[in-house]
Formats: sequence, C-alpha cells, structure tokens
Amino acid sequence: MEHNHEFEGGHEHRHDHDHGPEHSKYEEALAKYNIRLHDEDVKAKTALLIEKHVAENNTPDVKKFLFHCIDLTTLKCTDSDESVMKFTGKVNEFVDKYPDLDNVAAICVYPNMAEVVNDTLEADHVNIACVSGGFPSSQTFTEVKVAMALHTGADEIDIVIPVGKFLSGDYEGMCDEIEELKAVCGEHHLKVILETGALGSASNIKKASILSMYSGADFIKTSTGKENPAATPEAALVMCEAIKEYYMTTGRKVGFKPAGGINTVHDALVYYTIVKEVLGEEWLTNELFRLGTSRLANLLLSEIVGQETKFF
Repeated sequence: MEHNHEFEGGHEHRHDHDHGPEHSKYEEALAKYNIRLHDEDVKAKTALLIEKHVAENNTPDVKKFLFHCIDLTTLKCTDSDESVMKFTGKVNEFVDKYPDLDNVAAICVYPNMAEVVNDTLEADHVNIACVSGGFPSSQTFTEVKVAMALHTGADEIDIVIPVGKFLSGDYEGMCDEIEELKAVCGEHHLKVILETGALGSASNIKKASILSMYSGADFIKTSTGKENPAATPEAALVMCEAIKEYYMTTGRKVGFKPAGGINTVHDALVYYTIVKEVLGEEWLTNELFRLGTSRLANLLLSEIVGQETKFF
C-alpha cells in the first residue's frame, strides 16, 4: 500500500519508527473515510446549519433534555473532600427540589475524588466519571493512566489522546494506548478527548476521531477545557460526521461530548442541533450525547423554571 505523507499545514511526517504492517493497519483504517477536509468548507457548512436549525430547537423540552445530558464537572486544583461532598450533595438535593426534572447525567471529578462521590451520591441514574491520570496534558506513562482508571471506582473514564504522538504521525503509539485503557475499562465507558484546539485542522480532527473510535472509544470528546480554543461548532461537526461514517462502516454507535467553552444556553443548543442534524434522533439520548460543563447547569435551570436560579 502506498503511504501518504501529505498532511495539512505543510508538515510531512515520515513514520520512520513505524513498522510496515502496523503502520499500514492505521493507514488502511483511515483510507475508508473522507479525511481530506478544507477548513473553510467546514466553517461555511457549520454556519449554515446553525443559521437554519438552531432557532427551532430553542424549546423547553430541548433544554430539559440538555440538562439531563450534563456531566457536572469539578476539576479544580482547589477541590477537596469537603468541596466535592458539597458538590455531590447538590445533585442529591436536586431530586427533592425538582422532582419533575431529570437529573444531570454524571458527576465528573479527578480520580482521587471518585470515592468521595461514591460515598456521597444518593441520586439514582447519575454516573460517576473520572478523568484519567495525566489529565489534561496526557503526558505521563500509560501504566499511570491504567492504574488510576482501575482504582477510581468510576462508571466512566475520560482520557486525553497523546496529542504529540498523533501530530508526529505515531498512530501506533496513540492507538495502542487507547486500546490498553479500553481493555482496563472493560464494560465501563471510555471517553476519549481529542483536544481539538491543539490539532490544527479539520482533517486532523477527522483522523483523530476515526483512530480513537477504531481503538475502542465509546465516546469522543472535544476538549479538556484547559486549552484554548476548547469546543467549537466546527470541531463538533467534523467529529459528528466521523461518528456517522464510522457507524455506517462498522455498525457501532459512538457517543459525542463537547466540553470546554460551553458558556451559554445558545452554545448548548448549537451542539444539540449539530448532533440532531448530522447523527439524527437516535443520538439524542444521554447514553450517546453529553455536555461537559458546570456553568451551564444553572443557566439551563433558570430558563427551564423561568427565573434566575443558582442551585448548583
């Protein structure tokens, strides 16, 4: 198979460290998909989709659904047992305060806080999600990430791809790491963060999406929220198109999670619209769609109940 060395941005990656069969395995996986995208085309297509469809989704029912898709997240250096207990306590209280509304989808914390959440959480149907070791840079040994994933007691693990390996063309190194972590997670969901703002082009986002799904990702997620830019509608469009193509090719449904920079209800409606228009109604469930944000919880709640509410 002829190896293609032409990448966006004028960079050429030679893959000297790759071994023939392994290298071609990943190239062959990518060859099944349209990975040559033009950023300007993606931008125009995204803008048109938003202009045509966002307004029709601005309804109370959609906002209730979006609330139910939130991964309520605290990933601060100031997190403590006490603050995380209080944070989790709010999710418990929500059940009594708003009995007619579905709760958030999950609470997302650092691994050392998972036990605190586990001990405190009483609300039903709320998962515990953890970021893996090495978050947000992914710069640590795979063994550290595996060990932390094993001991968290979480329902879901969010990992970051080794962005440096991907950008230098070491697809084998990137994919092996995801496969190893998925093997550890077993039945638990593995959410793979692409850190789209660092990938540099729509084509790279598409490639990283395909390779992550190929390696076992149950969800692909835009960003850690610790890098700028974080989630963008353009990245979301490319990722959702990748999920759709992957589903058409393999029959496996992979979830989508935008995270970072979701600051307004309008932002959330944009991501909902992209999922609905690209992936369809089947993906409009919190099993396949999540929003990584805490800021949004109070904003959505305020619009749902019709007055400013600072519950969380």
